[in-house]
Amino acid sequence: MVLFVVGGALIFSSAAFGLLARGTPGITSAVLSHVLFGIGGGLVALFIAYSVDYRSWRRIAPYLFGAAIVATALVFVPHIGASYGGGRRWIVLLHMSFQPSEALKLTIIIMGAAYFSAIKNRVQSFTWGLGGFLGILIVPAIILILQPDIGTLGIVTFGLFSVYAAAGARLRDVCLIICISLLCLGVLAFAKPYVRDRIVTFFYPSQGQQAEGYQIKQSLIAIGSGGLTGRGLGQGVQKFTYLPEAMGDSIFAVAGEELGFIGTAGIVCVFLIFALRGLTLAGKTPDLFGSLLAVGISTYLTSEAFINIASMVGAAPLTGIPLTFVSQGGSAMLVSLASAGILLNVSRRRTQA
Repeated sequence: MVLFVVGGALIFSSAAFGLLARGTPGITSAVLSHVLFGIGGGLVALFIAYSVDYRSWRRIAPYLFGAAIVATALVFVPHIGASYGGGRRWIVLLHMSFQPSEALKLTIIIMGAAYFSAIKNRVQSFTWGLGGFLGILIVPAIILILQPDIGTLGIVTFGLFSVYAAAGARLRDVCLIICISLLCLGVLAFAKPYVRDRIVTFFYPSQGQQAEGYQIKQSLIAIGSGGLTGRGLGQGVQKFTYLPEAMGDSIFAVAGEELGFIGTAGIVCVFLIFALRGLTLAGKTPDLFGSLLAVGISTYLTSEAFINIASMVGAAPLTGIPLTFVSQGGSAMLVSLASAGILLNVSRRRTQA
């Protein structure tokens, strides 16, 4: 976690410097929000979550999940919800913006872990197993589609799916969920033009290089120009010129140009170690709730990172998903660090046990 927080802050600072030099409007407030609310508030949340017995979350899981759903639905309320970039995903209170769907990523895992640990003897039944999975997911899915925020919907679904699978889901139900997910993706691609454009750009990246394919083209230029060892931290040039969303979902491209293949391979390895450590911890936790919690949080945090990295190197469609612990986003950073605090507490209690 020290590597993630310190290293992420250094990469973010380098990307922010590029946008400051560009004179991007509102960049100062965005940086302050990330540093104070995201990193500062996130570290406070991490230490609080580390200090609270993880088993306490089981009792209040429905209330946390319900509150996250209500908060996510508030984006549609006039004078509270705010739109940006074609999506209505933020609420603004006291001149501060917050993306409540970030809280859904964590609370749906807590809810799933509480539910499936409670019905552990019936998890393989169609009604309690698959029915429970769909029952937990359906309302958040509808809200996220309406916003629209398909990237977050994918992370939320995958996080809950990992908990369900680890609880002992039948192979038949796992295959059914995969088929339903692919069918829903096809429907969304047909109904939402921007989803279709991203999928088409993924398969035909040479088309629309000044429109839909512009971001991936500039990302590949930045990563490729980093070579083996990179230009050096803070020495990248793409962030000053053409790279869009340099502090957001393109921040891995900034790291690729400045740290090179060796540095970015190091980032991938740290996330891989984090995932393996979390899954190993899940296998050693004495109770099912803690085990499912460890699986869900490890999967959610690392899948976000790997999807972002894959999209930046052209191995997956662009999703807008941030690079965990690095990309701009006070809400995302705060929830990610709080999630890591819960995972640390699971490890702490397991050691004490």
